[in-house]
Amino acid sequence: MKILVIEDNKSVCSMIEMFFAKEGIEGVFVNDGLEGYQRFKSGTWDALIVDWMLPGLDGVTICRRIREEQYSVPIIMLTAKDSESDQVLGLEMGADDYVTKPFSPLTLMARIKAVTRRYQNQVPKELDGLLQTEHFKINKTTREVYVDGVPITNLTPKEFDLLFYLVEHPRQVFSREQLLESVWGYQFYGDERTVDVHIKRLRKKLETVSQFFHTVWGVGYKFDDTTKADEI
Repeated sequence: MKILVIEDNKSVCSMIEMFFAKEGIEGVFVNDGLEGYQRFKSGTWDALIVDWMLPGLDGVTICRRIREEQYSVPIIMLTAKDSESDQVLGLEMGADDYVTKPFSPLTLMARIKAVTRRYQNQVPKELDGLLQTEHFKINKTTREVYVDGVPITNLTPKEFDLLFYLVEHPRQVFSREQLLESVWGYQFYGDERTVDVHIKRLRKKLETVSQFFHTVWGVGYKFDDTTKADEI
């Protein structure tokens, strides 16, 4: 595995490099945002780790440009910002996950394995992965979503995965930890707000059917298109 790390804190880079060595990962480290973006475009990478605040070019802009140019690569954002609005912005710009500083190297490694595994598993399967309900048509192979016949084209990869999983298990209540394990693919190491942020974004982007995404207080979430959320 070959991973590009764009991070200007050399101590953080040294820590990541040490754990990469233990995992057999080849890491390339760049301390400037613009240089890192150019390095990304000139190579082939299994994943990108990018800091939010960087000299030259900030991490959010790097992430946005990569997605606009249709690169399919897992992106994890490192950030000292822990407000929900900042997390939403990073995810909206195309990051697959984020890790809040200070962080445990074990947490970062778990996130890396999770996002890279999910990308590797996105292999088309014939006649498989098609979900249809009264309002939804979701094709896991082509990653297309239709709501009442209208295509939804602005979902991030993680939002799509979460939507598919919930619709695939209607009326089943999942805790945040269960969703992290099933959708993100790793045991719970970090902040369960990751799930909350994605649910919030799904509700906003799927406004006409947002009432089918239920919050089950004290437990987690479920998808149920037989009743509206404000009815329970």
